[in-house]
Amino acid sequence: MKVRRFAHVVGFDDAPFERGHRGDVLIVGAVYSGERLDGVLSGRVRRDGANATAALTDLIRGSKFAGHLQAVLLQGIAFAGFNVIDIHGLHAALGLPVLVVSRKLPNLETIREAMIGQVRGGARKWRLIERAGMMESLRGVYVQRVGLGLEEAEYLVKRFAVHGRLPEPLRVAHLIAGGVVSGESRHRA
Repeated sequence: MKVRRFAHVVGFDDAPFERGHRGDVLIVGAVYSGERLDGVLSGRVRRDGANATAALTDLIRGSKFAGHLQAVLLQGIAFAGFNVIDIHGLHAALGLPVLVVSRKLPNLETIREAMIGQVRGGARKWRLIERAGMMESLRGVYVQRVGLGLEEAEYLVKRFAVHGRLPEPLRVAHLIAGGVVSGESRHRA
């Protein structure tokens, strides 16, 4: 199988929010063409809601970058707390590979316990996490993928991890989201 060489990607992360916050949370997408930041997308998703997949689909489809994008990268499978992204649904809606990236291997049992019975729609959200499959260790990060093989996922991480282990579109989306909400970016990116 030939490994696709991805050059045009978007990476999304959510902005920080207060623990007691209810309502919408900012999400930011950093659009890259090779090593160059080509644009920024932003939108909102509901804290612990169920609209992240639709919001991402609409943001990407409605952007001037839609025709050039070759992959979508996500910093985790859930935004705004437990607003879980249906990565298979996102892939089907956009026709683009989706790569979820995490610095650390999440404790799935703790997540399941927190979600089931405590979060509205928790059982359905948990099924989305299970359907996404186990995270795979890859070049110092953990990934879940749909629409691309392991070699292609490795190429994507290697190609865009310019300043550390995290792909640059995710690192920059994280910095922008934090800076917009807090006045300056914080935590490591």
